[in-house]
Amino acid sequence: MESSSQPSKAPQKGKKSGSPKNNQGRKGSAQISSKLRGLPQDSPEVRVSKTLSYILRHGAQKEEVPMRADGYVKVTDLLENPRLKSLPIDLAIIQSIVKADAKQRYDLICELDPTSNESVWLIKANQGHTLKAVKLELKPVLSVSDIPSGVAVHGTDIQAWEIISTEGLSKMKRNHIHLAQGRDAVSGMRKSSKVMIYIDVQKALDAGIKFFLSDNGVVLTEGDERGFLPLRFFSRVEDTNGVPLKGWPVPG
Repeated sequence: MESSSQPSKAPQKGKKSGSPKNNQGRKGSAQISSKLRGLPQDSPEVRVSKTLSYILRHGAQKEEVPMRADGYVKVTDLLENPRLKSLPIDLAIIQSIVKADAKQRYDLICELDPTSNESVWLIKANQGHTLKAVKLELKPVLSVSDIPSGVAVHGTDIQAWEIISTEGLSKMKRNHIHLAQGRDAVSGMRKSSKVMIYIDVQKALDAGIKFFLSDNGVVLTEGDERGFLPLRFFSRVEDTNGVPLKGWPVPG
């Protein structure tokens, strides 16, 4: 199996020249606006990445992109999707997007197809799925020591915290609740987060809550039978300056 972090030695048949950025102002520009996810002010590269994220995490079935149970799809199938097909996007551009993604959202591999005996490139999202059929190969966390940083924190905003502070953390439509390995972790938390909810992972594990690590280091949990991580597993809650929010930690 070949990793995307290494230069590709596989022939790239039908490779197109250029990139989304180099084709602004041409016919592709209008297509980018109408078919790709993201905001109009986002760069073409960002909009392509957001479209990949949407298909791989949420929209594969709706977009009729065949997906394996482990979340991988063939790059060739992805590029045939109507959102991407008419754009000057090829394997090389997909590779550059994956390599440049600071949050390591994607995993790109090259495998030998046992049917055709040819090399096939596949891509998956490392976490964040709402597709219930996807069963990622995740590393179980059996002890808090299995988390490299020893920290699991959920970042959110003030408005969401008002609900979380009464109900606990919910996975909502996603398959897992996402926790970062610290406030400065690259993956697992939005940069815009204003409230930091630290989780007592060992206490939750002892209570039967299961945790996992994704390939890009995000701590994941399905929560309890309701899909919640209850308040009793919050060890502390702080603002971005490390100041405890009023009422936290809860006395006793």
